[in-house]
Amino acid sequence: MVLVGPSGVGKSSMTIRLVQNRFVDEYDPTIEDSFRKQVTIDGSSYLLDILDTAGQEEYSFMRDSYMRGGEGFLLVYSCTSRTSFTELNVFRDQIIRSKDTDKVPIVLCGNKSDLSQKEVLKAEAEKLAASWGYPFFETSALTRMNVEESFFEVVREIERAKLKPKKDDHGHDIPLRKNSSQLKKLHHCTLL
Repeated sequence: MVLVGPSGVGKSSMTIRLVQNRFVDEYDPTIEDSFRKQVTIDGSSYLLDILDTAGQEEYSFMRDSYMRGGEGFLLVYSCTSRTSFTELNVFRDQIIRSKDTDKVPIVLCGNKSDLSQKEVLKAEAEKLAASWGYPFFETSALTRMNVEESFFEVVREIERAKLKPKKDDHGHDIPLRKNSSQLKKLHHCTLL
C-alpha cells in the first residue's frame, strides 16, 4: 500500500497514527519510509506493508518505481490546502500511467479535517472522488478520525479488484469458482 500526495498533507502522520497510535506534530519531510502492521479486516488477517512517500517535486523521479509495485493507494491531500487538492490530478495520472490501467485500487483522503481553516469543502472532494470512482474519507491524524477506516478501505478495494472476473481472449468473463486457489489466497496477503 502506498501513500501518495503533495508534501505537507500529513501522509506520515496518518501512517504513524495507524502503526504506532501516536501523533507526530512536527514536520519532517519524508523521502521514503516503510512500515508494517498486522491487522484484522472483516474477519481476515492481513500484514500491511505501507510505503510512505515523498511529496516533494524533487523526488518525483522515484514515484514510478514505487507506484509500479503498489497494489493499492491512499491519495492524500490537506483540507487546509487548495493547492494540494488541485495537485491530486498529477499524482493520480502518474499512478494510472505507472500501472498501465485506470482500474487501480485507490482511496481519496482529505487529511487535517480537524483544522478550522479549510480551503477544500467536503462536498467538492466527494464529487471528485465519485467522478473517479474512488471511496472518500475526511481524516484527522490528530484525532484518529477515519485513519484506520481509510487504510482498511484500500485493502477492501484491493480485494474487490482481485475478485473481478478475468477476461478470456474474446473479452468474455471467466467465472471464479468458490473453491478456486485465487479465493483461498485472499484471506492472508501482504500488500506492497
